[in-house]
Amino acid sequence: MRKEPQALLSSANILISALRQYLLGRDVLFHPDRLSFGIVLPAQPRTSADVEFDAQLKLASHADELGFDALWVRDVPLNSESYPDPVGHADPWVFLGALAAVTSNIGLATGAIVLPLRHPLHIAKAALSVAVLSQGRLVLGLGSGDRPTEYEVFGKDLEKRKSIFQDNWERLAAVLCPDQEILDENGQVRREFAVRPRLQQAPIPLVAVGSSSQSLEWIARHATAWMTYYRQLPVQRDRLTLWHNAQAKVTTEFRGFGQSMVLELVDRPDAAYEEINLGGRTGRRGLIGALSAMREAGIHHVAFNLVSGDRPPHDVMDEIAGDVMPALS
Repeated sequence: MRKEPQALLSSANILISALRQYLLGRDVLFHPDRLSFGIVLPAQPRTSADVEFDAQLKLASHADELGFDALWVRDVPLNSESYPDPVGHADPWVFLGALAAVTSNIGLATGAIVLPLRHPLHIAKAALSVAVLSQGRLVLGLGSGDRPTEYEVFGKDLEKRKSIFQDNWERLAAVLCPDQEILDENGQVRREFAVRPRLQQAPIPLVAVGSSSQSLEWIARHATAWMTYYRQLPVQRDRLTLWHNAQAKVTTEFRGFGQSMVLELVDRPDAAYEEINLGGRTGRRGLIGALSAMREAGIHHVAFNLVSGDRPPHDVMDEIAGDVMPALS
């Protein structure tokens, strides 16, 4: 039976995704020689409605079929007027478990688990569970959060978030390393305990999302990549220069750089690129030009936060996968 063009595209992208993972390992989001693409979930209108689970799982499966590199989920413990996104987000670990069950190749990334407000041993348990369930597809993005009232409700001191973040990162990384160590509140190794399941694949990449009140040298020393928010490219180039200088001071290993990007892809291929809040409005040719410039500047991953406009996310992802991604291969 002759396959339809969309089916052929999906099959080709699945093979490309599998080949990338074979050649590069599971951490294909940040690689020095390519630009990878993610989708931020939930991709639904920014209203006070809760997550539309059925719709989001279908979008996730479709993104996997199209060959996108990652699905990004947020950690929003408490909704309030001080948080700019009114959507009632699901618990990230529950959401990731569902995403792992309906996808096969796409990376599953957190953007970001609020490290100071969650116990590092709980995060380790959840992360290992998702990593094993997804056969090594988890990318663990970690951030500090910055809402004073949220810190207050959780009984945490916002002014101490820098040190809390560092301490929790150390304890989490100790559990996730190949020679697992469980550290108690005093930093002592507790050898009578283990956190299961044990990971059989490559270690889980730890990505710093936002500055988390840390210096870039600290991030370059401890994280495999730095994920930040969208800035106009001349400004982002300045951030990249700072990032490269920080890396040079502390490591010779590659460290990735990624950004989120609000995207309104209009149904007019030649529509010029227009800056909007934290992203751009454009047609596909303008998007190809903007992404090419990002890749040349040294950006390794872009996570699209799709705003609806007049087009459903499903159609936007089809156009990105069918016309934009091949142009940047």
